Amino acid sequence: MIELQNRKARFDYFILKEIECGIVLKGTEIKSIRNGSANLKDTYARIKNNEIYILNMYIAKYNDGHQFNHEERRERKLLLHKKEILRLKDEVKQNGYTLIPLKLYFKNGKAKVLLGLCKGKKLYDKRETIKNRDLERSSKEVY
Repeated sequence: MIELQNRKARFDYFILKEIECGIVLKGTEIKSIRNGSANLKDTYARIKNNEIYILNMYIAKYNDGHQFNHEERRERKLLLHKKEILRLKDEVKQNGYTLIPLKLYFKNGKAKVLLGLCKGKKLYDKRETIKNRDLERSSKEVY
């Protein structure tokens, strides 16, 4: 089972809410994702014309695609209900939150994206995260 994580997002942001949504892909993109040649690093989502698009997501070209290959970092549309999109739009505008893709995975043969409504961490928050992680590691080593 292929599951691509955006591990940097959990370090850089507080995740307030997680939403599962579908993604619109071209034929060779889904084949590349199944091969595991995709990356969520430095990706984010933006709301345009009451639709959500994922930006800067890397999906490598498919080797056997030839002329049907896709652009690697193109905008890809995310599939959500209109009410959910409007609710997210209000959250982003009023509270200054960010939409970050946390995970890309398959569910019943379809590609899904776990989108997080996030708030950015300050430097001291990141230091505290590192400190807590180190304390957990040392406590596991003792026991």
